[in-house]
This record gives sequence, C-alpha cells and structure tokens, in this order.
Amino acid sequence: MSVASGTVYVVDELVERVDAQDRVLGVVSRKEAVRAGWLHRVGVVVCRDRQGRFLVHRRAERLSRFPGHHELGVGGAAGVGESYEQAAARELGEELGVRAAVRPRFTFLNRVGLSPHWLGVCDAVLPETVVPDPEEVAWHGWLTRSELRRNLQRWTFTPDSREIFDRYLAHRPDPAPPRRGSD
Repeated sequence: MSVASGTVYVVDELVERVDAQDRVLGVVSRKEAVRAGWLHRVGVVVCRDRQGRFLVHRRAERLSRFPGHHELGVGGAAGVGESYEQAAARELGEELGVRAAVRPRFTFLNRVGLSPHWLGVCDAVLPETVVPDPEEVAWHGWLTRSELRRNLQRWTFTPDSREIFDRYLAHRPDPAPPRRGSD
C-alpha cells in the first residue's frame, strides 16, 4: 500500500480467477479481475465478542474502495493458493491487529460491489479490545444484533454487508450466545 496526495493506493495483487462453480481457471491480477468482471475469491470474517455482539467498522476515508462506508466483515481478496479462511485470518491481523481462530461458515456468489466474486464468510470470537490499523479503519464498535439490524438501514454500509448479515444469521450455529437483554 502506498499513500500519495491523500489517497491510499493498493499495490495490485495476484488472485485466482474462478468459474461459476468456484473452480480455478488461472492466475490474474486483482485489478484485471475487477476491471473485466472475472470471478475471483474474497474471504471475510464476521467478528463477535463473548457477549455475542458484532464488530462493525467504518472504512478509512482514504481507501480507494468504499471510503467512509461502514462494514460488517473484515476481509479481502484471497491470494493465489490461499483459502477463504486463510485470507480472512490474514486480513483480521492486518486490519484489526488480532489473531483468532477463524471458522469457515459458507460461501456465496456475490454480485454486488465493484465486481462479482465468490465470498467466503467465516466467523471468529474476538476480545473486546482490538487495535485497528488507522489506515484501514476510521471507527469501530460492538453492536447487538438488533442495533446492527437498525443501523444497516440508517448508515451507509458496503454493498455486501446486509447480505452477509442475513446469510450469517441463517447459516451459523451461534458461537457466542447473546446475554439476556443484549439482543
């Protein structure tokens, strides 16, 4: 990543181009995959604390993709040979400065955002204290399920956050049951 005149530019990375069944077709640059609309893989992790609250963050204003938008998942493109889970765990360390057990939950073909891609959604239980990278994260907070549902309607979120939330609730065994009155 490099910074010039107030904008963060991400050095292009290599990703695997995949087909509609998530089978590898070859290796391409992420920039090329996005520009051409080629499917590739992205891994995200939905973070919760021991009380069952969800970590939500606002992306830094200087980021090139969705600056200032709120986001439920922490993640990024899976590199060549990297699983969804590995990509999500790597991004968790880069963006929030934490290491945690990341569990894969489900994948889906995400057609919203910059370009279509396979999205592998994982989850992790984190300590309440995280130290986000200020180049990536402008704000973060822990929200109950009802607070998150309400704010998905009020705040500007990344295009996939609402679908990730809905699918996550439908697909997950509850790793951290909410305390009475927290939902």
